[in-house]
Amino acid sequence: MTTLGIIGAGHIGSQVARAAVKSGYEVVIANSRGPETLEGLIAELGPSARAATASEAASAADIAVVTVPFKAYASIPVEPLAGKIVIDTDNYYWERDGHVPALDEGRDTVTGMLQKHLPTSHVAKGFNHIVAADITTDGRPAGDPARRALATSSDHDDAAAFVTSLYDEFGFDTVNVGPLDDSWRVERDQPAYSAGAQTRDELVANLAKAERQTDAG
Repeated sequence: MTTLGIIGAGHIGSQVARAAVKSGYEVVIANSRGPETLEGLIAELGPSARAATASEAASAADIAVVTVPFKAYASIPVEPLAGKIVIDTDNYYWERDGHVPALDEGRDTVTGMLQKHLPTSHVAKGFNHIVAADITTDGRPAGDPARRALATSSDHDDAAAFVTSLYDEFGFDTVNVGPLDDSWRVERDQPAYSAGAQTRDELVANLAKAERQTDAG
């Protein structure tokens, strides 16, 4: 059984955990306050889930999910994630995270920065443009014309393929944006980020409308 190590137990992390357990994954989940603060969530998730520290979740993971405020990305443990696929859900909100010139000036991407922090991991963008509650409620069977699509992006084919498979298990189609240098197309304030639920064709169209942001405004 595949273990998802989820680092971050906020809205997105908790919802990914719920969907993962339902899909037959083992879940090891961590937050910044300590495993003892996750007793209620673990009781809800059942025997396929346990709470841990971030390092323990990273070590236990076959696949990891990083879902922390962007300003905390540099705290993600590096060595326990070496050689592993890591799904990054993060978004950059300069009002919360402080200004990051490389992002404000369009010289880097959110997930690209995590990939540089985790140089031996295979990082892919995922779940960054969906409201948390929708992860467990908006899924539809494959082939449904109203099936929602979500984007991914990675420099590693295996990571993008895993996100595609996980999306499908959760009931979503996938649009692969391409390498992380292009992942800005689904970041904050871009049409694909702001449009809400989109079919695959709608998401492709919105990604094409993206314009690179070059400052904090």
